Amino acid sequence: MDSRSWFQDLTPYFVYTLFVATLGPLLFGFHLSELNAPEDVIRCKKDSIRATAGSLPQCIEMDPTQWGVVGSMYTLGGLIGALSAGPLAGRYGRRRTMQITTFFFSIGPVLEALAPNIGVLAFGRMVSGVGAGASVVVVPIYISEIAPPSQKGFFGAFTQVMCNVGILVTQLLGYFLSHGSYWRVILATGGVIGVLQSVGLIFSVESPKYIADQGNPTQAKRVLRKIRGHDVDIDDEISDWGAENSGEIDEEEQTLLQDEDHMSHNSDASASKGQKAKDDVLSILDVFSHPEYRQAAFAVIMVMLAQQLSGINSIVMYGVSLLADLLESNSALLNLGVSAINIAVTAGCAPLADKLGRKTCLLISLAGMGISSVLLAVGILESISILSAVAVLLFVSSFGVGLGPVPFILSSELVGPDAVGATQSIALGANWIATFVVAQFFPLASAVLHGKVYFIFAALSAFFFVFILWFVPETKGNRTIDEVWGRERRED
Repeated sequence: MDSRSWFQDLTPYFVYTLFVATLGPLLFGFHLSELNAPEDVIRCKKDSIRATAGSLPQCIEMDPTQWGVVGSMYTLGGLIGALSAGPLAGRYGRRRTMQITTFFFSIGPVLEALAPNIGVLAFGRMVSGVGAGASVVVVPIYISEIAPPSQKGFFGAFTQVMCNVGILVTQLLGYFLSHGSYWRVILATGGVIGVLQSVGLIFSVESPKYIADQGNPTQAKRVLRKIRGHDVDIDDEISDWGAENSGEIDEEEQTLLQDEDHMSHNSDASASKGQKAKDDVLSILDVFSHPEYRQAAFAVIMVMLAQQLSGINSIVMYGVSLLADLLESNSALLNLGVSAINIAVTAGCAPLADKLGRKTCLLISLAGMGISSVLLAVGILESISILSAVAVLLFVSSFGVGLGPVPFILSSELVGPDAVGATQSIALGANWIATFVVAQFFPLASAVLHGKVYFIFAALSAFFFVFILWFVPETKGNRTIDEVWGRERRED
């Protein structure tokens, strides 16, 4: 099937559902970079803005350490959300978990926008982080279960695409509103988007695969039909859920048609299967102790560490101040351009995960980021503004090729359905810890080492390149976990 054909097969409802779900990753990117452009205004680094606006101060004085704490509190909340979301998504469903995240997305920005001091601002960032951390766990799982099977890699990249859209939105708002008290409007905008997602999820549906796993195959087929449309053959997709569920669908439909007295019996049976499915969901500790999933957990941890320790958030969170002296007034404009290019590259390269493979995209990405890090270090140390600007653009473009989108879809392909939620939580937990390290210590490292800090990122990129080359398996086109890890199928 060519690309034009499968685009035509997408229903408006699937596009709507995808958009509403990915508002969560959009807010992840939004809150990640919301303090970047207006940093000087928020921190009172401009003498002309040390006034008060009503009962709220127009700015909040912070030294580099305090500023790092405010930034890193977001990652602490993200870690809490990431570790909680997997079990919640496995036990209560993907849609319900996304609805819970919107509460944090709505409340956190209110605290941030109305913050009178550092403590309230930091706490608001942590609350927003809880929603963001949970969202980037559950949304990739949800997308992988509602996307057409042959295009999971493409639509899986939308997690990162929308994250980049969120970053672009904050950079745009920051470019125009980084003066006076308008930085509070920037922070409040995230709450508005959170409320919109909450409303949108009312009209969305639960993952049909999750419904089938809970012992409700007929409802699962009905939901899948709503997502795919009435003219699409969904039998192969249903069979991929498992032969047991596939058979149950046909049997239950025939029973409902032939004898209404069987409805009560089927309902009880479905409830029993649903409870068993919930009991079979593995916890984080179960995954680490599982003889087959332990290796997958280690692999996804390392891939997620690679995503953050390659240095991307040094640009996303601190790029404006990092390049301010070198590029003067153009640093904010460069970051705006970086955000736009990141979206274009991530969206344009989204099909590569299905064509070249997940592993290949990761290796290309790390190689590009390692080289760009060296160029950026030289550009900063030698005060070569053109080289620095080009290096930043190449750095972010390389990230968008693979290291941005692929980690979010990889963990769901390395383990079975019973461990997806816990493994995704493990992956994003590692991601948030690494993000915390960068958010907390990069301002200090940059102040001490200046451009030399990017030599460290280059070395880390080289290390993770070797690790992924030798240890992480390719998941493209593999239908079973045994095939992914090259194991012989066990006969029960």
